[in-house]
Order: sequence, then C-alpha cells, then structure tokens
Amino acid sequence: MDPKNVLIAFGLTLFAGLATGIGSALAFFTKRTNTKFLSVALGFSAGVMIYVSFVEIMVKARDALMVEIGEVAGTWATVGAFFGGIFFIALIDKLIPSFENPHEMHKIEEMDDMESAAKFKKLYRMGMFTALAIAIHNFPEGLATFAATLKDPGIGVAIAVAIAIHNIPEGIAVSIPIYYATGSRKKAFFYSFLSGLAEPVGAAIGYLILFSFFNDVVFGVLFASVAGIMVFISLDELLPSAREFGEHHLSVYGLIAGMMVMALSLLLFL
Repeated sequence: MDPKNVLIAFGLTLFAGLATGIGSALAFFTKRTNTKFLSVALGFSAGVMIYVSFVEIMVKARDALMVEIGEVAGTWATVGAFFGGIFFIALIDKLIPSFENPHEMHKIEEMDDMESAAKFKKLYRMGMFTALAIAIHNFPEGLATFAATLKDPGIGVAIAVAIAIHNIPEGIAVSIPIYYATGSRKKAFFYSFLSGLAEPVGAAIGYLILFSFFNDVVFGVLFASVAGIMVFISLDELLPSAREFGEHHLSVYGLIAGMMVMALSLLLFL
C-alpha cells in the first residue's frame, strides 16, 4: 500500500466530509423568524434525502450485494435491509423521549405561544436524528472513497468531489432545524459539521480495523439500511414539520428543489 496514496485518500475523504460545513454555514445567514424559509428548507432536506436514498444509495447497495450473493438474493437482501433500517429508526423514535433540554427551554419558550414552542422542541430532535442518519451514511461513503483512492487516485478525486457536492445540501438538512429550534448558529454549525466528520472517520477505521474483512455484503446491507433510515426521517419528521411551519406548496416546492439539486450533483459526475 503506497503511503502517498494513503495520504491522498485521507485528504480526499476529509475534503468530502467537511463540505457539509458549507451547507451548515447557511444557518449563519438566516433569520429565525422566517418560518417560510424554514418550511422550504425542511422540504428541500427531505427531497435531498429521499432522492439520494432511492436513486443512489439503494442502487449501490443492490449492486454490491448482487456481486456477492447473486441477483435474486442480492435484491431481497437490499429490500430487507432497507425496511430493517426503517424499523430500526422507528424503534429508536419510540424509545427516545421527546426533547426536554433545560438549557434550551428558555430560548424556545420565548416563542409567541405554547404550540409554537412545542413545534420548535420537535425540530431539535429531528435535527439530531438527521445528523445521526447522515453521519451513518457518510461513514461508508468515507470508506468507499478511501478504498477507491487507494486503487486509483483519479477515480478517488471524482468520487470525493461528487460526494462533497451532495454533502452541501445534507449540511443544510442538519443545521437549519437545529438552528430554528435552539436559536444557536454555533450549535447548528457544530452538529452539521460533526456529521460530516464521519467521512474521514470511516476512512480511518477502514484503514485501521475494517479494511481486512470489509466486503460488499457488509457495505450493501449498511447502505440499504441507511436509505431506509433517511426515508423514514424525511416522511415522519421533515415533511410534516415543513407543512406545520409554512404553506403546503412551500414544502412541496422545497422537496422538488432538493431532489433537483441532488440529481444535478450526481449527474455532474457520471
């Protein structure tokens, strides 16, 4: 293993992961009182997550599993892992109590009424779930970028740039809900930035521990499960909240815009 290629691989995964910070920075330029923007942004985030789950993540998961266990078994395993991810995040959603953070309560209760306060409490929880899902999603992406760069640095650069571009809207998906819930731009940026760090962490763990036995089956099952998690969060949290904070059409426009941006980020690097 060429030490130079190892350094290039780590550098590329770090670059791709930290691109979430660009999306996170939007929290620094928004006004917390602009709930119409929040509605569009949440719809946008849902569009990003739904599109990337079905068009990219599920396809990659199925391709990886088919290579190892065949077309029929690979397809069944992909679908099973997808719904397994949905059931997993649904179970977590049931077990984890609603957000009750005494450090944030005084900020949230400054809202005009208790109904608004309750909505903003839910936003924080939703933002944290989104950060977790994106971090899990970024972990194998970092591993994949690292492995591809070791084989061919040219391919690694193309993959890293593509991942960086579609990590920008993922940064928005994390930072905007947390900012609106807490009023803290720093906290919104921090958690979004942290979810992006899963990319180089995936590369580091791949190099130190998993590289010897990480295979297409593990990769495929993990990726399909993450797709399920992201779709559940979009349908259960992001879209309902988008409608609560704005007009119905605003959330739909945001959803379509998110899908278009993610589609473009993938088309640019075919």
